[in-house]
Amino acid sequence: MTTPSPEARPDGSAAVPPPGCPAHGMSPEGIRRLYGPEAEANPQALYEELRKQHGPVAPVLLHGDIPAWLVVGYRANLEAMRTPSLYSRDSRRWTAFREGQISADSPLIPMVGWQPLCVFADGEEHARLRGAIVDGLAQFDRHGVRRFVKRYTEELVDAFAAKGEADLVRDYAKLLPMLVVTRLLGMPAGNGVRELVEPTLDLMSGSETAGASNELVMQRLRELLKRKKEAPGRDLTSRLISHESNLTDEEIVEHLRLTLVAAHQNTVNLISHTLRLMLTDRRFRGNLSGGQMTLPDALEQVMWDNPSIAVVPGRWATGDTTLGGQQIKEGDLLLLGIAPGNVDPEVRPNLADPVHGNRSHLAFSSGPHECPGADIGRAIADTGIDTLMGLLPGLELAVPEHELTIDAAWLTQRPASLPVKFPPRRGSGQTTGESPLPVSQPLPAPAASSAAPVAAEAASRRRPWWRKLLGR
Repeated sequence: MTTPSPEARPDGSAAVPPPGCPAHGMSPEGIRRLYGPEAEANPQALYEELRKQHGPVAPVLLHGDIPAWLVVGYRANLEAMRTPSLYSRDSRRWTAFREGQISADSPLIPMVGWQPLCVFADGEEHARLRGAIVDGLAQFDRHGVRRFVKRYTEELVDAFAAKGEADLVRDYAKLLPMLVVTRLLGMPAGNGVRELVEPTLDLMSGSETAGASNELVMQRLRELLKRKKEAPGRDLTSRLISHESNLTDEEIVEHLRLTLVAAHQNTVNLISHTLRLMLTDRRFRGNLSGGQMTLPDALEQVMWDNPSIAVVPGRWATGDTTLGGQQIKEGDLLLLGIAPGNVDPEVRPNLADPVHGNRSHLAFSSGPHECPGADIGRAIADTGIDTLMGLLPGLELAVPEHELTIDAAWLTQRPASLPVKFPPRRGSGQTTGESPLPVSQPLPAPAASSAAPVAAEAASRRRPWWRKLLGR
């Protein structure tokens, strides 16, 4: 991709120097904050305002009014993701860190504080650390994961089926991914697993309690590592311990946290947004009734319109450069705007057009740091929603659609709740006893990004619960 000259933006206007630079011509109060009640009340409107005012890359302020760049353009996001020589993942390059502007208790620390993780590494070190995660996840076959998703969905539905009502965010979407992912990690089942739900979500929120939540999660993972050294099994923790990359204990615990937080947060949001779409969008339900959209299609639509992680911090400039017409200085922080990038008018001039089978969205990133667990997340959401709807025919919202609200933070957003009602159901789902996840063929690699529809697999799938839902 051709990089615009530092003198001008694509539209011919003058490039904007970095925030905080005297030549910027703006006081900190003149730059929009990416956090706080105002920004979180309507993040989409904020993204579009920044796009209109600044183009593909916009100056913003983070917690403590720390300057950064938010990448809102689709192509600019891909350039930053795919060019590690210009945009490193090593947060120790950040000027704000080097100048002591970030306090130890800053809510930014859980997300941007350097850790011995593949997401903070480049080159050979990145390959070494990422290889361990990829190999660890490859031991779980698709059918084994789906079997446990069905089992845990049945258990969760049993807890509220007789009542005839539930909150699908609180009672289902937040719990299912945690139950499945902790099983992959090797944690024993029990209430202790459920106690990790809120801390895992909170540590990405930028709240005052994010640091404490992060430490709680880390302590549980340290305990898990100790147990697995004494009694290894067929799980991710045991595989990381024995992996030929010779990971240190610190590296193992950090990568367990990364896997837990990323898989849980992403899948909670994906399930919540998809369920809301199914229960509220008449066009969506009409397409299902006509057989034109499968559940995998719907998941991709949600990943375009409501990606699980709206903003990803970050990339750090390795030297002075330009991106989207803006002058980026060495050590500047770039935030990848997944949500605004996915609705960039340059690639989606008409947002009403369906994107069935199109996986060229930014939801799983791109380049060397593309998410290695994307297929597992899809399997949890796809199988979980399919099983849930099959168990609860006649499911519908218990409140008017306009009463539904969004729970938004500076990086994520999802429906705050989804109150539903359905005919009360007696009896319980069939569950199996505790047993190790089967190990056979690796999970297939995520499909390559392509703007062309991928319809063959989607067209072959029909879900019997669709007609139950639509014909209630």
